[in-house]
Amino acid sequence: MWETLIVNPFTNVLLLIYNLVGQNFGVAIIVFTVLIRLITHPLTAKQIKSTQAMQELQQSKEWQAIQKKYKDDKEKLGQEQIRLYKEKGISPFGSCLPTFIQLPIMLGLYQSVIRALAASPMQLLVLTRVLWPLPGLSELIPINSQFLWMNLGQPERIYIGGIGIPFLAIVVAVTTYIQSKVTVPPVTNPNDQAAQMNQSMTLMMPLMMAYFALSFASGLAVYIIVSNLLSLVQYAALGKVYWSNLLPKSRRSDSNKTEK
Repeated sequence: MWETLIVNPFTNVLLLIYNLVGQNFGVAIIVFTVLIRLITHPLTAKQIKSTQAMQELQQSKEWQAIQKKYKDDKEKLGQEQIRLYKEKGISPFGSCLPTFIQLPIMLGLYQSVIRALAASPMQLLVLTRVLWPLPGLSELIPINSQFLWMNLGQPERIYIGGIGIPFLAIVVAVTTYIQSKVTVPPVTNPNDQAAQMNQSMTLMMPLMMAYFALSFASGLAVYIIVSNLLSLVQYAALGKVYWSNLLPKSRRSDSNKTEK
C-alpha cells in the first residue's frame, strides 16, 4: 500500500519533473517541494488559524483564571484546559498537524530519490517495473545524480583539510529552528502545557531533521531546506511571522513594549 500510494507516484512525478527541467535532479527536487507546499497550503492555513485561536484563548480571562486557580493542581488544570479546548472547538495539536504530515512525505521522498537514482542492477530492475507507461520516461534512466557539489544519492559532506563538514545538515538544523521559532506566537504563559509542547518541538525538530540530513541521501536535505524556506514565505505572506521570538527574552520584552 505504501509503495503503491506514496513511493511509486513520487518516483514517477520526480522523473517527469526531472525531464521538464532539463534533466537536473536537484532542480526536480526543488520543484517537487514547491508542488508539495502548494498542495498542503490549506493545511498550513488551518495551522495558522489554529495557532491564532490558541493564542487568543490563552489571553482570555477564563484561561487566565483557571491557570491561577489550579496552579498547584496539574491534573485538574489539565482537565480544565481540555474542557476549554472542547468548548471553543480548538485542538491543542492543530498547530503540529502539518509538521507530522511532513514526516511521511519526507520518508516517501527519500525512498523515491534512492529508487530513481537506482545505483545497482537490482534497483534498476525495480525502477523499470514501477515506471508509468509514458513516452520517453524509461529513456531517462540512468538519472544524473550530481547537483552543485553534491551526489544527491549520498549523504553530503564538504571536505576541508581532510575533515568532512556536514554543511547541509547544519543548514537544515538552522532553517528548521528558525522556521519552528518564528511561526509560533510569543508564549504568554511558559507553564502552559501547549506552550511547553511547542518549546519541546522547537528543540527536537531541528535535531531530528539534522540527523536525517546527516545520515540519508542529500536529496532529502535539499527538500527539507527548501520546504523550511517556503514555509517562512507562506507565513510571512499571511503576516504570521514573529521575528521577535529569535531575540533573547529581555530584548524580546523590550521589543514588544516598543510595538505596543
